[in-house]
Amino acid sequence: MGSFSIWHWLIVLVIVALIFGTKKIRNIGADLGGAVKGFKEGMKDPNAKEGDAAAGTEAAPAQRVASNETVDVQAKEKSSTH
Repeated sequence: MGSFSIWHWLIVLVIVALIFGTKKIRNIGADLGGAVKGFKEGMKDPNAKEGDAAAGTEAAPAQRVASNETVDVQAKEKSSTH
């Protein structure tokens, strides 16, 4: 009762195909693949050069600031009392 055999998985696959139909399963697969592709593209650094993006490296912080990008930094006030 530990793991299922290939026959169990085939029966489950046939039941799922009968319930949803092959066209709907194909559409779900295409949607899932598109979502994964979109996620991977969204994770890429938009300012990295093509060579850097392929190597998986990011631009240095000084380069990002020098390219007139907005840097979101949370500034804290110094208290005048010690």
